[in-house]
Amino acid sequence: QVQLVESGGGLVQPGGSLRLSCAASGIIFSFYDVGWYRQAPGKQRELVARIPNGGSTNYADSVKDRFTISRDNAKNTLYLQMNSLKPEDTAVYYCNVAKHLLGNYWGQGTQVTVPS
Repeated sequence: QVQLVESGGGLVQPGGSLRLSCAASGIIFSFYDVGWYRQAPGKQRELVARIPNGGSTNYADSVKDRFTISRDNAKNTLYLQMNSLKPEDTAVYYCNVAKHLLGNYWGQGTQVTVPS
């Protein structure tokens, strides 16, 4: 059974930082492309950052130079370091692991709130 468990969300003041984690189990984590997505109220879920298996990272323009995605295959964990947070970063953040023919899985989401 595949499980993705996110943690690290919370309330932070503008300009602050948070580090999200996503612990994966039930899969060979290193095989998968991994990423973080977010969904703000009334908006579509959008890509924040992604690390393809064996590929280079890519980021949404809105978070470039502020967020850093990383993965630790030995710990089956995905991270998102978020710095210089803005009110427009407020959303539920979801981790995703996906690989063609292996599956596409989502975590339950973690709330990040940056008040204006």
